[in-house]
Amino acid sequence: MEGGLINLSSGLPDAKVVPNADSSVLQIFGGHRLHGHVKISGAKNSALVIMAGALLCSEDCRIRNVPLLADVDKMGQVLSALGISLERHDDILDINASEIKTSKAPYELVTQLRASFFAIGAILARLGVAQMPLPGGCAIGARPVDLHVRGLQAMGAEVQIEHGICNAYVPGNQRRLKGAKIYLDTPSVGATETLMMAATLADGETIIDNAAREPEVIDLANFCISMGAKIKGAGTSKIIIDGVPKLHSTDYKIIPDRIEAGTFLLAGAITRSEILVSSLVPEHLLPVIAKLKEIGVNLVEEAPDCLRVLPTDNLQATDIETFPHPGFPTDMQAPFMALLTLAEGDSIINESVFENRLRHASELNRLGADIRVKGNTAFLRGVPMLSGAPVLCPDLRAAAALVLAGLAAQGQTTIHGLHHLDRGYDRLDVKLQQLGAKIQRVSATGTDMEFIKNIGDSKVQIST
Repeated sequence: MEGGLINLSSGLPDAKVVPNADSSVLQIFGGHRLHGHVKISGAKNSALVIMAGALLCSEDCRIRNVPLLADVDKMGQVLSALGISLERHDDILDINASEIKTSKAPYELVTQLRASFFAIGAILARLGVAQMPLPGGCAIGARPVDLHVRGLQAMGAEVQIEHGICNAYVPGNQRRLKGAKIYLDTPSVGATETLMMAATLADGETIIDNAAREPEVIDLANFCISMGAKIKGAGTSKIIIDGVPKLHSTDYKIIPDRIEAGTFLLAGAITRSEILVSSLVPEHLLPVIAKLKEIGVNLVEEAPDCLRVLPTDNLQATDIETFPHPGFPTDMQAPFMALLTLAEGDSIINESVFENRLRHASELNRLGADIRVKGNTAFLRGVPMLSGAPVLCPDLRAAAALVLAGLAAQGQTTIHGLHHLDRGYDRLDVKLQQLGAKIQRVSATGTDMEFIKNIGDSKVQIST
């Protein structure tokens, strides 16, 4: 493979590059029913960490079912800056990390993409030294890296954070991490993934207790196992890793994106439509499916990886509280809030994972929703209809919520801040167009830019 990152997004149908979200808006003409079939893309959160996991292997790695996302491009740029060779064709990404030319990740990229920080475990395991800027991403709440740091220290690494840079190295001539018993104070997905990657090449056995159980953690473990890693217990709260001297080449397919799948199920429900959603794993969506059925949505399993949403006239209110997997996923909280704005009765949503993840409530209220926020709890009273209006995406999953609300709203909704949407959804607007949605991405006008200027930096508060 040729060195460097050359247009990771090239070769995909309908889009040769991730769209320029900074100069465009989405226009949605709502109130139309959807119909047809949509295929779910590969999981964003698996793709990003598996790309980091490829750093553990000094041979070729082929990753299939890689979604077309701005975040995938950014992760590719991080790996390229480390000297890694990458080539992409359609949804296949070939990575060769036979030589990692530098242990220093670029500040300007890592600070834009939180998942890139997780590569510190793989780099440290391969080189015995790593320098990683503290991460960025959506401003949805504090996501500190102390669990990552303490785990790496337990494995024998010296770690210091200075001027926003995490400096880590393994002392000694061999510079190999040592197996350790690690207990995570909280079941952090990022910390679990970072430490699991680091442990694959460590000397001896590593045990991670209170580990995250998300499907993406299992996917990373299976990817590493396909390269020869010895990992047991992924998907439970106790993961055991026996370190090996090296890993070998692999050809691996990423799981479907459960959050994208859930979003399309909600798209069918909120527009009272019949659509078929395929290439999903229902077991990954059990809390979401349960809540959809509880509020009256009709779902039919047509195949092990296919769910059909049937038209539903009357949605009933419900209460939701987010939890780490296997609880109700925090990434589905905002899209589900959009659906509950049209449910009959009063709903309560409690966000227990992140402390700043209800900012979409004020934007939904612009569309006519009746939502009050107090602390980390949102109180919703269902309304008969939503009305189109200009709105601004405050974060990734909020962007999906606003798209869903726009599909159901009467009139035109204009959505600004598409860089959030493009970070995590593979051409959502194109897939919705194929389902018959009246949605289009257009260049932002002067009025659009003025709207962003007026409210983009303000923090709209909702009366309590």
